[in-house]
Amino acid sequence: MTDGTTSRAATADRTDNTPAARVVDLVKDFGGGVRAMDGITFDIPRGELTSIIGPSGCGKTTTLKIIAGLAEATSGRVEVNGVPVTRPGPDRAFVFQDFALMPWATVLRNAAFGLELRGVPRKEREEIAKEYVGKVGLARFENSYPHQLSGGMRQRVGLARALAVDADILLMDEPFASVDEQIRRRFQEDLLRLLSDEKKTVLFVTHSIEEAVYVSDQVVILTRGPSRVSKVVRPGVDRSGGSDSIRRSPEYLDWVEQIWSELQSYLET
Repeated sequence: MTDGTTSRAATADRTDNTPAARVVDLVKDFGGGVRAMDGITFDIPRGELTSIIGPSGCGKTTTLKIIAGLAEATSGRVEVNGVPVTRPGPDRAFVFQDFALMPWATVLRNAAFGLELRGVPRKEREEIAKEYVGKVGLARFENSYPHQLSGGMRQRVGLARALAVDADILLMDEPFASVDEQIRRRFQEDLLRLLSDEKKTVLFVTHSIEEAVYVSDQVVILTRGPSRVSKVVRPGVDRSGGSDSIRRSPEYLDWVEQIWSELQSYLET
């Protein structure tokens, strides 16, 4: 195997090579002397998709929330574009696993909600939201309510809301965990297409090794808690072919096996 053949970021326009974000010596203690994270350190390259993968309970979602400014670290620091993170900010948008939609609001209103919080005038925010609702394939459902949508469609609304605010970094917490395998693969394709268009930096939490290899430019592997970074790898999967040919390629299968081998030692017996 070699590191890197084709990456979305390889052809992206960049003004510099500095990481979009840095996670440095992150420690998180919970009550009762429980330490969840013990010095997690990694960079998030600009314009790329970085996945975090590791055993259950290793702090993947906690790391994401600290970067988002939704939780505090016990020690260590997170920097976004060189600025320390102390609270949520407009440079980061969070895509929740449980959709986090307002049940009384339409698809369009949900997609525009982040813009509404930022004080964007109604007409402007609805135009922006309408654009992204269309990009995630829900143009015919603008006036529908969450209870009228499938789980996969609700997740698309959450993604449209995150894209609409035009944040530098998207933080995605197992966004496809609640959908079946067929829909999950469709979402992976849609995500890659959207990111190619939008040139976003993404931090993506997943439990699926296959998903991490398929969508990622970089994969951060965490140990069992109290977790540290075990290894950072760059699969470099050539995505120029179709989905089926990529998943059957020796390159893809080798990377899946390599990450599985790394994780095996951290699984509970």
